[in-house]
Amino acid sequence: MAVQFRDYYEILGAPRSASQEEIRKAYRKLARKFHPDVNKDKGAEDKFKEVNEAYEVLKDPEKREKYDQLGPNWKDGQDFRPPPGWETQFGFGGGGPQGFKWSGGGGEFSDFFEALFGGSPFGRSRAGGRGAQGPLWPQEGEDQQAVVRISLEDAFRGGSKTVNLQERTTTPQGVVVTKPRSYEVKIPAGILPGQKIRLAGQGGEGVGGGRRGDLLLKVEIEPHSRYRLEGRDLYMDLPIAPWEAALGGEVRTTTLAGDVDLKVRPGTQSGQKLRFRGRGMPNPRGEAGDLYAVVQIMVPKKLSNKEKKLFQELEKASSFNPRA
Repeated sequence: MAVQFRDYYEILGAPRSASQEEIRKAYRKLARKFHPDVNKDKGAEDKFKEVNEAYEVLKDPEKREKYDQLGPNWKDGQDFRPPPGWETQFGFGGGGPQGFKWSGGGGEFSDFFEALFGGSPFGRSRAGGRGAQGPLWPQEGEDQQAVVRISLEDAFRGGSKTVNLQERTTTPQGVVVTKPRSYEVKIPAGILPGQKIRLAGQGGEGVGGGRRGDLLLKVEIEPHSRYRLEGRDLYMDLPIAPWEAALGGEVRTTTLAGDVDLKVRPGTQSGQKLRFRGRGMPNPRGEAGDLYAVVQIMVPKKLSNKEKKLFQELEKASSFNPRA
């Protein structure tokens, strides 16, 4: 018997090239929009069933691969007859392969779905509805995102930080409201700008008894007066005196990892970088970044009489010409 073809990609509003994450996002957006516990409009429940059916196929790589073999030229409403041996070709006949144990008989899903996969994955009859089995299709809440700004010291050392955000919630009447909420966030040492911290179960509220979504905090690191961050490497300016640059020696300086002694070679030039391995940002999964001290040769703004005399003697004695 011919059944009507269903374009699951069109139902979800996603292209055939969509990634699994894009499929998931499209589903969650539509499922929340048409969920019967939220949307009381006529036809919303039928639309919700279509969305669930489409996602049931496209969320699973094996079922999606089977569906995609129908080709991209099928159109919604076109008659579809499964080719001979379709069910057994992929092992979905007779209750499905391991991990896909569908019930026999009618289901919540369409005849097209049953023609491909042999029944509803929920094991309910079309007349089952809500009944004693609880709310219709519990729907987990949406993942939410927010930006959290932290200091470079917090990013370097890690630790806990209280973050205050405005939380969006939906009232039973369907009205979206915001209210302040505080979160205790664990910051991993070495986190970089753009990385995200996931707070499980702290996102949007579920419906029909579904679990809450997650809250994803995108990290931004505040500018620092002393350090510049490039990848995992830290850069800082290192002021030194002219005689330190000319004669060389060790210069003690403070870093995020503690005090260090940097070796300045004789003849060091302004702008030269001194590398201190492993003193950059920590890396939980590998080697830490490096610290680069950029030399800045400084001269005194005011000279004592003795200093002025010594510089004048150096001027007469030296043949050095920095512009030669």
